[in-house]
Amino acid sequence: MRNRLVLAWTSAVTAALAVLAAAGPVAAAPADRASSAPTARCPRLSPRLSWYGHNRAQLQRVIDERGTCHGNGGPRPVAAFDWDNTITKNDVTDATISWSLRHDKILRPARWKDTSKWLTATADQALTEACGTGVPVGAPLPTSTDTGCADEILQIREDGTTMSGAAAFAGEWNHRRTVPQYAWVPQLFAGHTVPELRAYTAAARKEALAAPVGATRTVGTHVLPAYVRYYDQQRDLVRTLQRAGFDVWIVSAGSEPVTEVWSRGIGIDRAHTVAIRSVLDREGRITTRNEGCGGVGVTEGEAIPYIDGKRCWINQEIYGIKGRAAWNKQAPDRRITLGGGDADTDVTFVGDATGAHLVLNRNKNEVMCRAYDNADGRWVVNPMFIEPLPRRTTPYPCATTAYTEPGGGFGPVRRGDGSVVPDQRDTVY
Repeated sequence: MRNRLVLAWTSAVTAALAVLAAAGPVAAAPADRASSAPTARCPRLSPRLSWYGHNRAQLQRVIDERGTCHGNGGPRPVAAFDWDNTITKNDVTDATISWSLRHDKILRPARWKDTSKWLTATADQALTEACGTGVPVGAPLPTSTDTGCADEILQIREDGTTMSGAAAFAGEWNHRRTVPQYAWVPQLFAGHTVPELRAYTAAARKEALAAPVGATRTVGTHVLPAYVRYYDQQRDLVRTLQRAGFDVWIVSAGSEPVTEVWSRGIGIDRAHTVAIRSVLDREGRITTRNEGCGGVGVTEGEAIPYIDGKRCWINQEIYGIKGRAAWNKQAPDRRITLGGGDADTDVTFVGDATGAHLVLNRNKNEVMCRAYDNADGRWVVNPMFIEPLPRRTTPYPCATTAYTEPGGGFGPVRRGDGSVVPDQRDTVY
């Protein structure tokens, strides 16, 4: 009898080791939490949805070890995700801008210069000439038919330049805390109420979800994606994290009312959705001013959820860290467990995660340098789930120009110990 029990136990161990070997290497358990074996009580990521390599197993390991489903108690772990091109394919803010331009929802400002403290005189003149002065101040611009006006707005939003190629923004700002053309988006909707902007977003969402994958449309002379899709894998990941006891948040550099409309579609409420927050006037209408973070008060966009700004907003809104300390990397017990993003705008908060750093590969320099360097063994790189990009043919310039400097310009990406990350080749595509 004893021999049969030993044989059965040996067979079970052998089978378990075979399963772990097939799953491939996974990240070690973070030092700030004790490792625990996966438990059947923890919800599972769907095996029917495709992930690259061993990514599903690595994410499942974090869920098993860090979720409250393991029964060890303690505070709820936090997961935070960027939105555009992380949870969805394509940019939902751009979808709302596109819809609004095609339905004459942008109101004429008294002066275009008033829409951003950094807007140049050249851009002010270009917008004034393209959009005209025939429409009364505060009335809708006829952008559905006025292609010149629509073009100038889209060009400044996309590239920060006028249609003639001149810089649309100038002056000083911290390039790791804001970018004027991102802050300009909610400023474009000044004069509208939040419910109006949500209604425009809902209409744009319905249109974008109905358009076939790969569809485009022309606005002015700009060819834009016409479709948006929720990634099934990300929807499943968010749902699984929530069932496992994680507190899941969205932190986006888009307009907050826009992001809130979309985040409901994956079960994340407004209270857990952080984006650029516009200050409202006494009548409840959006102004050109935004709420700040980390000791930065109300401004025209100097401290939005952008690069280091996303860390600040997470520290402030999730962990209650106020003042200048919100800009700093916190102790492991006051950091998120899992972070997900797709671009350099996400690199700081995704890097702060203590369990896994999930990156969708869109060939963005700084975030891909850190992901491929994989200094802590916890970076999880996945191609985009819909229409993934081809492999980058040249290495990422990590050792020279991949890091965005606070004062502008670019430099080398450095690890926590100050060493320079060498150039990295694109291997997950």
